Amino acid sequence: MRTRYAIRLLVEKALDIKKLTPEIENEINSELSQMGYISDVDYEALELLMSEMDAGRIQLVPSL
Repeated sequence: MRTRYAIRLLVEKALDIKKLTPEIENEINSELSQMGYISDVDYEALELLMSEMDAGRIQLVPSL
């Protein structure tokens, strides 16, 4: 993906579809591995995703 805030964009995608799919999760992990750090914007996006998951508004979709 390699945009400035790729993780934030992936989180937005998960929020839009109200699901964290294995593909989105793998892309987030790949971005984190490639960057080696996390920007404040991406960190806040991940915090929001976790909060939404804890509240039950985002469903974790298991791998097949």
